[in-house]
Amino acid sequence: MTRKEEYLKQSLMEKHCYELLEQRGVKIEEIGDIVLDLQKNYVEDLTHEECVENLRAVLRKREVQNAVITGIEIDIAAENGHFSDLLSDLLMRDEGLYGIDEILVLSIVNIYGSIGLTNFGYVDKLKPGIIGKLNDNKDENCNTFIDDIVGALAAAAASRIAHSQPKDDDVQPSPSPQKSYKKSHN
Repeated sequence: MTRKEEYLKQSLMEKHCYELLEQRGVKIEEIGDIVLDLQKNYVEDLTHEECVENLRAVLRKREVQNAVITGIEIDIAAENGHFSDLLSDLLMRDEGLYGIDEILVLSIVNIYGSIGLTNFGYVDKLKPGIIGKLNDNKDENCNTFIDDIVGALAAAAASRIAHSQPKDDDVQPSPSPQKSYKKSHN
């Protein structure tokens, strides 16, 4: 495959992700709100636009695109009755012990290490903004994967922002535990 063909394939997948998110009622700006909320206390003068920009950078990654497309299309297939009655029931009501949705989105948050995972755990528990709306809307829609996808995208974008901050660590070689403790508590 040539570079041009590879870029075209990437562009088509990325475009499909945006289309699927939009079909499911998710605006990138709403995910940006969550990103801003996650990072505003840690990054001075962080703007909503920067949050959306980082979110778009996350969505350019192929493994993110794979997870987004797979998860949303599973939700759609469940709504359309393409699975057994048993699996459809689990998916349509987002059964509490059905954790495959969280497992899938770990491929998104793991790109940014442990901070990605902790950010995801935080938003998965609190369900802020559009995540909560998706989670609560289970009448006709299957939102088992989409709510976790949105949470993972927000967590990954917030983690990307955190990773991009200037390093201001004042690390000392072989400090004593007492000095390290005093320094961190001053």
